[in-house]
Amino acid sequence: METNKVIEQEKKYIMQTYSRPKFVIDHGDGCYLFDKKGKKYIDLVGGLATCLLGHGNKEFAQAVKGQIEKITNPTNLYYTEEQVKLAEKLAKLSGLNKCFFSNSGAEGVEAAIKLARKHTKKTQIISTKESFHGRTFGSLAATGKEKIRNPFKPLLSGFVHVKYGDVNAIKRKISKKTAGIIVEPIQGEAGIIMPNKDYLKGIREICDRRNILMIVDEVQTGCGRTGKFFAYEHDRIKPDLVTLAKGLANGIPIGATIAKGNVAKSFAKGDHGSTFGGNPVACLAANFTIEYLIKNKLMQNAEIQGSYLMKKLSSINSDNIREIRGKGLMIGMEMRKYSEKMQEKCLENGLLVNLTAEKVLRFLPPLTISRGVINDALEILNEVIENEN
Repeated sequence: METNKVIEQEKKYIMQTYSRPKFVIDHGDGCYLFDKKGKKYIDLVGGLATCLLGHGNKEFAQAVKGQIEKITNPTNLYYTEEQVKLAEKLAKLSGLNKCFFSNSGAEGVEAAIKLARKHTKKTQIISTKESFHGRTFGSLAATGKEKIRNPFKPLLSGFVHVKYGDVNAIKRKISKKTAGIIVEPIQGEAGIIMPNKDYLKGIREICDRRNILMIVDEVQTGCGRTGKFFAYEHDRIKPDLVTLAKGLANGIPIGATIAKGNVAKSFAKGDHGSTFGGNPVACLAANFTIEYLIKNKLMQNAEIQGSYLMKKLSSINSDNIREIRGKGLMIGMEMRKYSEKMQEKCLENGLLVNLTAEKVLRFLPPLTISRGVINDALEILNEVIENEN
């Protein structure tokens, strides 16, 4: 199908919930994407942090193909080996005990909310302003971005939102009804917002003191993105519940909710479920991804290349750049003013970048990215920024 035909049919048959640039992705190779006309793009979006191992990874594809040929989804009515293997890996990596598998980050958050309420027999969840936890009704209630909440009110009750990075703001909202506090180690959709170094430790202390569950949303920060498998490891704390998705299976849909043993026990048979969650294909993909990350030292690469990218971005001479911030390969460049022409010019020159929070260019490339690819990307970006000045 020709490019124009695909775009025409998309408008005709698909609900218009996305604004897409006028080209059609055909295939990928490493940190590059190619459209149907054969044009090559450096990909600094990385499937919004889902493609950790690079596009078109042959080893990954072969492993997943083998599982598909074996069995896809006998459902959770039966034991499957790959699911148990993955649960063990995540329990050991997280320092927690038990997992529930779903299909996305939003589903992972829904399970965490449900479990927190059942375990504590309380209803209030404290979240943060400008946070993003998903678009399903429970996860949307936890989300702190009013722009995406407002059209769907009234939402699930029992959620309050406080300023991100402010431990005292959390303290002021705690009540006898508080079941848990849900927080992102770094706010992604808000524009790569970094809290102070003691923020997560402060929340952990509050939760311990008040017998409240600490829920850490690692959907975007997890799976090595920040240089460690879980971003909370940088703060040397251990949450009660963790949610994972995005990069966990290198782009194949999966979500995970990981909990401490005493919390996990509160879910009884029949309390929660998922037809597709934890299916053998997704779990095999996740097991392969984790093993590949560790074997090929991609978490270390995220730290090294992320530091290099931050340094090079900081060296760009432009009054339009307000701030560079991030950790590992989760980086934001906040502009004083931003025009769609910048994104269009990057696209024209073969560079894919993501815009979030209106003025922040967000970089979430595959963790396989090399210094050479970064240099090529920065050459394009530098030229676009210079021409905007």
